[in-house]
Amino acid sequence: MKSFIKLLLCVIPLVGITACSSGSSKNFKTVPELDLERFSGQWYEVARFDHWFERDLVGCKANYSVHGDGTIEVENTGYKKNFQGHFKKSTGKARRRNAEEPGKLEVAFFLGFYSDYNVLELATDYRYALIAGKSLDYLWILSRTPRLTPEDQDYLLHRARTHGFDTNKIIWVPQK
Repeated sequence: MKSFIKLLLCVIPLVGITACSSGSSKNFKTVPELDLERFSGQWYEVARFDHWFERDLVGCKANYSVHGDGTIEVENTGYKKNFQGHFKKSTGKARRRNAEEPGKLEVAFFLGFYSDYNVLELATDYRYALIAGKSLDYLWILSRTPRLTPEDQDYLLHRARTHGFDTNKIIWVPQK
């Protein structure tokens, strides 16, 4: 029965951030400040680790909208295999886990099942962000532009390695 429940949790589209993580949970050190208004808006997913819930997606973007109560609407989009492929959209919600750690959020895409969303690195001008789930199995690099500068890319790869990530597993997402 336990195996069936675990399988069911892995099949349910929770956005997968941590529901099926094979790695153990990690207490990441996140950014000490996160202005949700500045963080809101469109982000390009320029790189990520491979996961079943985003497999073969290109042109991936995330759009965050902050509501008056502090919750955040999350809209993730992408195209299957190429830019002419099937357009996919997933809408969810996010919230801060606690006020003392503003870089630790949680996000839900299915029935209020929340997964960790850790902002590990954030440019002072909010031009890039390094995001992790609850373990070393989940990593995203976001940018306000479709491509990072070489300097920003090198810095984020260095910081990812410093946090313990195997950057050889990164997939660079094609963007328009």
